[in-house]
Amino acid sequence: MALRIAKALVSSKFEEDLDTLTNKACNGEDYSSCKKLLVVKQELVSLYKKNLVKINHSAMELVCAKALIKLGYDVKVEYKLSENLVCDLYCIKGEGTMIVEVETGFVSPEHALQPLTYYYARLSSKISRYSAYSNKFALGTPPNHILPLPSYFVKPPRYRSDEEAWKVKKLCDIYYQNPPIRLEDIKYARLHSVFIIDVDNVSAEEIDPETYIQSAQNLRYMRMMTKY
Repeated sequence: MALRIAKALVSSKFEEDLDTLTNKACNGEDYSSCKKLLVVKQELVSLYKKNLVKINHSAMELVCAKALIKLGYDVKVEYKLSENLVCDLYCIKGEGTMIVEVETGFVSPEHALQPLTYYYARLSSKISRYSAYSNKFALGTPPNHILPLPSYFVKPPRYRSDEEAWKVKKLCDIYYQNPPIRLEDIKYARLHSVFIIDVDNVSAEEIDPETYIQSAQNLRYMRMMTKY
């Protein structure tokens, strides 16, 4: 009985937090946008009750969804692309589609001794896997975290060499073998945008990855983070 009550209280807190965030997000917005955002919020609540999402990630998804809705997209959250692949946000506008994967910056303890190498591989694998399922692929990140973006995926495929592709492939193979990342997916994958998601102010700004990398490289210690 005590365990059931505790779970109910936790679920209630999650819903309360998302209600607060949704109310802030809808302040001053039109009815149609708010209605779409409420659908996203309710889906996140349903997923939380199945123990499939957590509040920090869900809050970022909700705020990013608001920005995407304002850009004219219909947004689906935790959308199933294939039997083994689910994306954070699947966005549809006319005949065009965009996938946004939200990154909180968390690195699990088993990668504590090589966090940067692991994160490069993580981002490379995501861009490679998801790009095939939409016209555009984007990453979302909070302003308090800097993504170590692989510059390889910013260049158009025709400007990349086979040597560069193999370098990314070898990096991904260190961490991803079941299934492995296909070389062909790496060759044609591309990162189109980065969303800076500010949960505190319930806003998200879309910028191009070239600008993001350039801004990161202005910090001397960050130059090593875009070597791939």
